[in-house]
Amino acid sequence: MFHQPPKDLETLGADMRALRKSRGLTLVDMAESLGRSVGWLSQVERDKSEPSISDLRQIAKVLDVPMSMLFGHSSAPVAEQGYIVRSGSRRPMGSGEEGLIEELLSPDLTDDFEMVHSTFQPHSAMQVPADRPTQEVGYIVSGRLDLRIGDRQFSVGPGDSFRIKHEPYQWSNPYDEPAVAVWVIAPPVY
Repeated sequence: MFHQPPKDLETLGADMRALRKSRGLTLVDMAESLGRSVGWLSQVERDKSEPSISDLRQIAKVLDVPMSMLFGHSSAPVAEQGYIVRSGSRRPMGSGEEGLIEELLSPDLTDDFEMVHSTFQPHSAMQVPADRPTQEVGYIVSGRLDLRIGDRQFSVGPGDSFRIKHEPYQWSNPYDEPAVAVWVIAPPVY
């Protein structure tokens, strides 16, 4: 027996609203940043209006997310939307230029957290430390990863897990094989 997904779990508008709120932005703040009316933004968030590619580019910039996060909302069958993410249908995140390939494991960004599949390419490193108001837990599936969390250094491997709690962090994979990790991040940042 298949069930219809809740209406607020499957849409671009729901993801935009969740991202906007996680950044502490009001509708007025974001509308002003976009040079658009509050009414227009409200309609987009309620899926009553569809933004153009140029609008999406500006929205991604204001929300500080890759534009890829604003795509890929209809690839799952209707009965699975908001519940299931198939391995071949994950939403890509970021450009991969630092050697990090990420895919969203969560069906959308409307929960209090997001789950991410991360592949760290061999001999790659995060260039600038991240410092965001999140709590993150990671689990290493394969490979090794070196982490700097605050002023501490760690090396983690298969089966190891770690937590980052409102601290600056940086990763590197100086090894010859990719490292694969599953991350849970609260609140959602992508």
